[in-house]
Amino acid sequence: MDTISCANTGGHTIGMSRCTSFRQRLYNQTGNGMADSTLDVSYAAQLRQGCPRSGGDNNLFPLDFVTPAKFDNFYYKNLLAGKGLLSSDEVLLTKSAETAALVKAYAADVNLFFQHFAQSMVNMGNISPLTGSQGEIRKNCRRLNNSH
Repeated sequence: MDTISCANTGGHTIGMSRCTSFRQRLYNQTGNGMADSTLDVSYAAQLRQGCPRSGGDNNLFPLDFVTPAKFDNFYYKNLLAGKGLLSSDEVLLTKSAETAALVKAYAADVNLFFQHFAQSMVNMGNISPLTGSQGEIRKNCRRLNNSH
C-alpha cells in the first residue's frame, strides 16, 4: 500500500458500518472466541453493547467515534489508540512499517493528511473504469455478481 492508498482510507473518518462488518473483531478474530488483541478492551466492551454475538446485524456504528460527522484526522488517532472499527483499518498499523508510519504522520499532522487525501482523490478520478460488458456494478462490493 502506498501513501495515496493509506490517505484514501482516511475517508473512513466519516460514515457508519454495520455490526456484521466488524463482529468477528469482537468475538472470534483468531478463532479462539476472543476479541482482536489489537482492539482496545474498553472500546470492544462498548461495541459489544450494541453488537451482540448474534443478532443486531444492521446496527450501525460510526467509523470514527470521536468526530463521526467531521472530516478530520481522528480516524488515524483512533487507530493508534486501538479504536479502529474495521479489520481492514487495523491492518494499516499491523501489515507494514511503511503504512504504520503514515498512520502516525497523519494522526500528528492534519494538513499532511488533507494534502495526501486530496491527491488520492485526484488519482482515483483519473482511473478509467470498465464500462459496458467489460465491467459490472456489484450487488455486494466484496465479490463478483456471479460469484457465490
